[in-house]
Amino acid sequence: MKFLEYTPLERINGFLHHLNLGECTIKGSLEAYSCKHAGSDKKLSLSLENEILDYLGKSSDTDSLSPAEYLLSRSSRKTLIYLVLTLSRMYPDCDFSAMKAHQFFTEETWETFKQIFDNYMIGASKEWVEENGDTSLLEALYRALDEVVNLPECEIYSYDPDSDADPFLEKGAIWSFSFFFYNRKLKRVVSLCFCCVSNLMGIDNLSNEEDGEIFDDMDM
Repeated sequence: MKFLEYTPLERINGFLHHLNLGECTIKGSLEAYSCKHAGSDKKLSLSLENEILDYLGKSSDTDSLSPAEYLLSRSSRKTLIYLVLTLSRMYPDCDFSAMKAHQFFTEETWETFKQIFDNYMIGASKEWVEENGDTSLLEALYRALDEVVNLPECEIYSYDPDSDADPFLEKGAIWSFSFFFYNRKLKRVVSLCFCCVSNLMGIDNLSNEEDGEIFDDMDM
């Protein structure tokens, strides 16, 4: 997977990098990757494929393959592998298992994505209009994604792991979302991750530290 630079994505990245909204801060990033193997991708891809086939082999005698039924298709296995390779490129210090990651990926539509974005990015959208005024943040995002991965041809996946296994979840995060836009024809993936972090947490910690220092100076 090779990181790809696109100007339309950079504009939105610059806006969402650290958007302070007072009591909270929105942090978001858009990253584009080519699905062509680079570096250790081929080795990791083969390892992931073997992991999936091993799981399917062990499950062949069971009555239900529902958790991984669609992985019987080689095309579906390739999709999962590309998504896991993208995660590995974004977070090289994390070890992603194909079958574990599979549990956390859900196929979405643009409408379900739009609903989540509209509900959680209200403050960010207002700031975007005040700064830019030409179009809404969602419209700008749509145009940028469409230019890079041709949205009508994309498969959209959300990634929602357990909090203990979520590399996107920051300390003090109120909520966090991760989406992947995969174009099979272009062999290209764009990841979109955005979260909301409380600005009050640092104040609370500072207050607790100051209280501790006061008590340290007191004779008990």
